[in-house]
Amino acid sequence: MKSTFFIAIVFLFTACNAQTKKTNSVAGKKFTVTKTDEEWKKQLSPLAFNVTRKEGTEQAFTGKYWDNHEKGIYSCICCGQELFSSDTKFESGTGWPSFYQPLNKTCLVDESDNTFGMDRTKVTCSRCGAHLGHVFDDGPKPTGLRYCMNSASLNFTKK
Repeated sequence: MKSTFFIAIVFLFTACNAQTKKTNSVAGKKFTVTKTDEEWKKQLSPLAFNVTRKEGTEQAFTGKYWDNHEKGIYSCICCGQELFSSDTKFESGTGWPSFYQPLNKTCLVDESDNTFGMDRTKVTCSRCGAHLGHVFDDGPKPTGLRYCMNSASLNFTKK
């Protein structure tokens, strides 16, 4: 019984670990900004590299922007593309910066994400393919959307 349980745990860990090692292809889309992993590693912190290039996530309530209330623009940490305005940021209670809409529809790419047995939509930067977070349909008016982003994938510029 114990060996069966141990094998099941090892299998689950291996399966989950394999899912987190995917590269960010976004269904084969070609991006304007492309770099090797080594080039990204030189540019990004280890956390930002894991989040943006390996589709990781930061722990809730630990990112630098989840509780930021200053006015400004949030941009992609990898390529600098402007993504969200502080005017659309709201308190979601999730521990990640949340927005109800992007600056424009072309700055993001949405893709179905079924990793870890969840049915959700991942959000990437349309210029460089950086994994930013996920979008859910439980946000406030006027869009009803909640773009739940990782602080590690964003830069903030004060207005």
